[in-house]
Order: sequence, then structure tokens, then C-alpha cells
Amino acid sequence: MSEPVPYPNNLHDEPVHQFNDIDASLTYSYANYLNWLFEDRVELIKGKIFKMSPAPSRVHQKISIRIINPIANFLKGKSCEVYSAPFDVRFPKRSKDDRDVFTVLQPDICVICDKSKLDDRGCIGAPDLVVEILSPGNNKKELIQKYQVYEEFGVKEYWVVSQSDQSILIYTLDESGKFQPSKIFTLSETISSSVLPGFELILDDVFADLD
Repeated sequence: MSEPVPYPNNLHDEPVHQFNDIDASLTYSYANYLNWLFEDRVELIKGKIFKMSPAPSRVHQKISIRIINPIANFLKGKSCEVYSAPFDVRFPKRSKDDRDVFTVLQPDICVICDKSKLDDRGCIGAPDLVVEILSPGNNKKELIQKYQVYEEFGVKEYWVVSQSDQSILIYTLDESGKFQPSKIFTLSETISSSVLPGFELILDDVFADLD
């Protein structure tokens, strides 16, 4: 399936200062995205705008820190790097030109092992590992589309963390390029990663004392 093409009247060089000045029915590229100067956080999925929550909740942030800190400690001295949102990940299809990139996401946590994908603006290309932390306000349609993006572009491992269920589900990309789900891991269990051999995360450490 080919990537969308912006409407001819989509200007790339005009700064936009208010989110309400954007026509959500149009198709936008990363070139447009770079000129959006408003405070609202947004993501692009195949050229369509998805407005993110103004700021993650305190519990969401707590869970994120408890996942990223062990990963960062594990990666010391290794070639992979870990980043947390806000951090733009661009998913190019036909070229890396800003006007040809129509999907830009901000995963809660991502690990990139190919440093050639990193630049001053974030990551261009699929991370090796992506972690998304579900919140009560997550849009189900958006989550389904993110799953499809991560699978289509070859994210090797995708963790879905549920703060309400205190659980983690891991999708691993198989040889045919399709995600295969794990069992649901929850309290008292430990998870490992095919992307980070030797790494273990104790879920009691992630979800304890969240109130």
C-alpha cells in the first residue's frame, strides 16, 4: 500500500501556532509537523493527526521510570540506546525526505540499536523495541493503528503495559513479519526480551506502591 500524498494546498513552510487552525480532514507530512508551534502534543499516523493527552499522569510517569531505568542500566557499555517520550520516531516508506514521511509517533519508551537511525530530531526508522503504557484515555482506534505501524515497519518487539491490570503483553515479530503475542505477564513474574538478551524486568518492581 502506497503512502498518502498531501493535498496540494498543504503548505510546508507556514508556521501554525494554534491546534484549531489545522484541518484534521487533510493529510499531513513530517514537513508540516515541523512547523506546528502549538503546545498540543500530536502524532501522525499515515498522514492523519491524533492528539495526545496534554501530559501523562503521575502513575503513568512512575511506571515509565521503573521500566526505563533498568533498561538504561542494562545498556551501559552496549551499542543500543533507550529514549522516552517526547521523542519523535519517523517511519519512512518511500524516502526519508520530510515531505515523504507521513507517520510520526512518540512511543513512551523505545530502544534503538542501529545508531545510523538516530539524528538530532529523534529516530528515523523502526526502533528495535517499543513500549507503550496504556492509560484510561487511550483511544482504542489509535492503539490498533499503532500496532499496525509497528508491525508493518518491523519493530522487533512491542510491549503493551496496562497500569489498570498491572500487566505486560509482549508482541514479538516472527520470520514472516507478523507479531506473535506472549502470555500476559503480571505481578510476581519476570519478563525477558529477545531484543536485549540477558535483560530481565521484575514486574513487582514496576507496579508496586503506585497509589
